[in-house]
Amino acid sequence: MLELFSDRLHMRQLSSTDWALFLQLHTDPKVIEYVCDHPAEHSLREKFACRLPEWTPDSDHWLCLVICERHSGQPVGVTGLKMTRNGADAPGAEVGYLLLSQQHGKGYGVESLNSVIAYADESLRLTALQATVTAGNIASCRVLEKCGFSLESRVPNAVRINDQVFEDLIYTRSIAASVGHS
Repeated sequence: MLELFSDRLHMRQLSSTDWALFLQLHTDPKVIEYVCDHPAEHSLREKFACRLPEWTPDSDHWLCLVICERHSGQPVGVTGLKMTRNGADAPGAEVGYLLLSQQHGKGYGVESLNSVIAYADESLRLTALQATVTAGNIASCRVLEKCGFSLESRVPNAVRINDQVFEDLIYTRSIAASVGHS
């Protein structure tokens, strides 16, 4: 099972015992404010089930890692990536993260994302990462910028959340995978 570690965090692949965390993350209005409408439970169960199979770099589903505090073992959110395959382009991935609302502002987003970036570079040898953020989600924009992402483009009228239309902000980050690896 894939595991990542940082100073304060331990990240491990999502398992069937993590349903309560997944449900809480996707139904807390503070967490999903800029992510989605309140989802139906059957849709969430399908989304959860899609992330349970063992992940490999050839997988079409998200690598979903549960973020836990190392000292307490308590889960604080999820992070991960999904491989992107754009024909002849170098391999890349989309990254994402959700943190429990009581864990916001503690630096866990930056710390966990930096671990995912290091994994993408060192183990997957990816050359580029992308993240999509709904306009207005200033905290997520800051996390991405602290991790070396830059705003690349805006997609107008991309998502409707609670009857309000938002644009998507597309962030990208190059990583050094193609340099220095043999």
